[in-house]
Amino acid sequence: MSANVVKRLHLVEVDPLLIYGHRDQFLRHIQDAFPHVQIVARGADIYLEGAAAAVASVEGLFLDLTSLAKQGKELSDTDIRYFTEMAQEQGGSDISQLYAPKKQYFHLKKQVKPKTLGQEEYIQAMGRSDIVFGIGPAGTGKTYLAVAAAVSALRRREKNRIVLVRPAVEAGESLGFLPGDFQEKVDPYLRPLYDALQDLLGADRIRRSFDMDIVEVAPLAYMRGRTLNDAFVILDEAQNSTIGQMKMFLTRLGTNSRAVITGDVTQIDLPDANESGLVRIQPILQDVPGIEFVYLTPRDVVRHHLVQRIIRAFDDHTMGEAGGPAPTGGETREQKTGAPGGGPEGKPE
Repeated sequence: MSANVVKRLHLVEVDPLLIYGHRDQFLRHIQDAFPHVQIVARGADIYLEGAAAAVASVEGLFLDLTSLAKQGKELSDTDIRYFTEMAQEQGGSDISQLYAPKKQYFHLKKQVKPKTLGQEEYIQAMGRSDIVFGIGPAGTGKTYLAVAAAVSALRRREKNRIVLVRPAVEAGESLGFLPGDFQEKVDPYLRPLYDALQDLLGADRIRRSFDMDIVEVAPLAYMRGRTLNDAFVILDEAQNSTIGQMKMFLTRLGTNSRAVITGDVTQIDLPDANESGLVRIQPILQDVPGIEFVYLTPRDVVRHHLVQRIIRAFDDHTMGEAGGPAPTGGETREQKTGAPGGGPEGKPE
């Protein structure tokens, strides 16, 4: 067994409270995550003792946190949990890139930035490819970031309109069984898209955009026969489309249009989950130039930290029942690149 190493870190030009957290809550979380490394904080000095590799991971984590604090980033408990998990799984990563002060991801009045490295990968893909699939669990910001990209393209005058689409399939209910006229029937299915738009544009701007047909929200079934030119089109909850509907949607794209398709293959509400268009389309289009698949993971969840644990618990349960890996919708970033993905102002869908 190799001997323990001892490392001393000295915090310079940064308030230790920003790194340690209120009543040392950040320190306690890091200590719990690295039980084989003894962490002792005395004023601006941090002493680490343990195996060399583990100490190096914790040292890198504190250096990253210090760098962020110097940039003016106010660290949260969610940030600490995310960064600590990254340090555990890959010995740290360049998380500071997410907070480059002059880096602008969207042309919006409201600042929207990725909260994880997975979200950053997703945003970059939307900027370079005409068709992007964002696949991952709830709470990873798939819908919100896609709407942010669409609004940004509209403000830059890169696109003339936004078309937001969703399958009208929810927990076995049918539109025909809901009360009201057509708009009242489809509104519950499209509410998450309305919410994202309102957060980014405001109620008055949304109303004007709808009146001028600049923004359109519609069920997937109403896309048949249309050609969408100069548009940013988003298909949300795509796991509830069939392969036929998926083909129909993708072939609606006209000149100078872009599409983002989002979904979670673990939440399929179709009678036969094997018929999900989001599942079946991946091997068909995986190698087509100009089309990208981005796989977000529980690490990219930016809701309550228990949501990550709930998702992982369900994945583990599914794996145990099936005797194999839980469905992810395709290769994860770890499988594709050999390194974990996922680093923190994207908002969950």
